[in-house]
Amino acid sequence: MLFSELKCKEVINLKDCRCLGKIGDLEFDECSGKICKVIIPGKNKFSNLFGSEPEYIIPFNHIKKIGPDIIIVDICC
Repeated sequence: MLFSELKCKEVINLKDCRCLGKIGDLEFDECSGKICKVIIPGKNKFSNLFGSEPEYIIPFNHIKKIGPDIIIVDICC
């Protein structure tokens, strides 16, 4: 799957059925080349200044399902 396909999907938290946003970036393990984390930016790029939505950094093993339209993750917020 291409990154351009992943970043168009909504990320939904299984714990509370809340939409976290869309994937903005990926973090790779430099030795294995595998994805280790997905990064979902906050809704406002000035989130640290104004206290709006935080950035989510989700370990790749917390992704439960990647579907045609959404990605389901299991994290505690």
